[in-house]
Amino acid sequence: MPAIRPNESRINLRASADAKAMIERAAALMGTTVSGFMLQNAYEAARRVVADYDTLMLTQRDFEAFASSVEKPPKPKAALKKLMARK
Repeated sequence: MPAIRPNESRINLRASADAKAMIERAAALMGTTVSGFMLQNAYEAARRVVADYDTLMLTQRDFEAFASSVEKPPKPKAALKKLMARK
C-alpha cells in the first residue's frame, strides 16, 4: 500500500455528535488520531470500491467464450470493412 501522507491535502466534513464520538472512541482504541483513523479507513474503503468497480467477474463459461473470441476473432463483415475504409 502506498504511503498515506495526512498533511498533503485537506478534506473537511461534518458529522453528528454521535458519529464524532464513536469515531473518536474507535481512534483511541486503535491508538491513533481521529484524522489518522478516518484517513486509513476511508482510504481502505475507497480502494475496495474502486477495485469492485474495476474488476470484471465472469463465470467459467463466459470467460471461455471471451478467451475464445480474443484468440480467434470473427472475420470482419463487409459493413465493418466499408466503415474502416472511410477517410
